[in-house]
Amino acid sequence: MILGLTIPQFTALHVAISFVGIGTGLIALPAFTRGRILSRTMGVFLWTTLITSLTGFLFPIVAFTPALGTGIVSTLVLAVAFWAWYGRKLAGRAAPIFAVTATIGLWLNLFVLVVQSFLKVPALNALAPTGTEPPFAAAQGALLIVMIGLGYLAFRSSRRLAAA
Repeated sequence: MILGLTIPQFTALHVAISFVGIGTGLIALPAFTRGRILSRTMGVFLWTTLITSLTGFLFPIVAFTPALGTGIVSTLVLAVAFWAWYGRKLAGRAAPIFAVTATIGLWLNLFVLVVQSFLKVPALNALAPTGTEPPFAAAQGALLIVMIGLGYLAFRSSRRLAAA
């Protein structure tokens, strides 16, 4: 049991929180690239993405895994995003720092979504049962390219925001 929930219940809660983080991130970050700051949506994105990372550490850990490493990196990146958003309120150089860290936070959440999709969705698992096959690499590569583009646009927009 984790926090009074069975492991399947806790997993469902963890996944639901992750989906909220992904959904709000996919709304707030593109708006940010267009110079629109959706404060509430961005706040929900930041908090649910952080909670996703933190709840991941509550699962039974028997050894260091890529999932654990991803959670550590995500938590550290999100700490910087929180500092830029809440601590510095995007003033000066905090705006570009936020753009980069928020993009990385969303990308890591989406990265895990792709990994889990290939593990859990039978049709995807049939295409890449070990996660080393070309369909998995193509999906992760396409995601990375899209996120680099989104990050570039967010960074460019944040520089205009910082200059204003």
